[in-house]
Amino acid sequence: MTAPGVAPDNDLPASDTGAPRSSRRIRHWFAGVGVAALAAVLGITLAVRGGATPACAAPPTGNAVHKGKASFYDAGRSGGNCSFPGPPADRLYVALGASQYSGSAACGSYLEVSGPKGKVRVMVMDQCGGCGPSKIDLSTEAFTKIADRSQGIAPVTYRAVVNPPLDGGLTFRMKGGASKYWFAVQVGNHGNPLRSVEAKGPGGGFRKAARQSDNHWAIEGGVGPGPYSIRVTDVYGRQATATGIRLVTKQVQRSTATLASLSPTPSSSPSAPPSPTIAPSPTPTESDAPTATVEALAGAAAPLDHPRC
Repeated sequence: MTAPGVAPDNDLPASDTGAPRSSRRIRHWFAGVGVAALAAVLGITLAVRGGATPACAAPPTGNAVHKGKASFYDAGRSGGNCSFPGPPADRLYVALGASQYSGSAACGSYLEVSGPKGKVRVMVMDQCGGCGPSKIDLSTEAFTKIADRSQGIAPVTYRAVVNPPLDGGLTFRMKGGASKYWFAVQVGNHGNPLRSVEAKGPGGGFRKAARQSDNHWAIEGGVGPGPYSIRVTDVYGRQATATGIRLVTKQVQRSTATLASLSPTPSSSPSAPPSPTIAPSPTPTESDAPTATVEALAGAAAPLDHPRC
């Protein structure tokens, strides 16, 4: 990808017609090349430091199988670049390279990783700065399920887990600093990669939020003081709406809305989305908890609007 303001590589000076160029023109050309080269270097440096999403980047989806290598690391109590409150309870997580992390688009989705010793299901929680398109970085706990730690790096194959069974519904966490003038929320426990998040306050219409690189969804100008209705759509077209989300920052609010299957038993193989369901209404003791509806908009395992590279 060409850096902004920099001519593409094939944008060279026009060929000579046989007459020599003036020394001034030659000097200008060399100066232009030098500026372009410097701008290109600066652009690449800023892109790397800023965590820019590579062109044609997308998280693993559908039934595609990826072949590569896996290393391992320990994130401690951190929730990684996805800004989660912490790692999953089972500590089975993975960091992806920039192209598959895709500017946080992969956050909260799941992969099935197969190695020399077996398989493991892991949640995408982090970005691996040194990983190329075919390299992943597993948690130590996950790596030991598919290979011996002494290997250091192991050959693996991996693929997305479509509609992974999850314990409970969608969660929502308002970002610190969020207010009625600036809406920012993190959606959790969704299973499949998200395509869009929309929100509205009382009496308003839904407004589309913009995905942020830290795995929050923001609406400039806000949508009022809440409570909010938040509509979430995944890359396969499944959609769920939770209501009663309050403007309380840095606290996880749980809902009964779900984009995937409700089951305590993880499944490692992709499956078709379940039939549309209506989540039960909250009981009197849960009057402050968000309510939800869910609708299956698409049943195929192929993601919508998948980039063609």
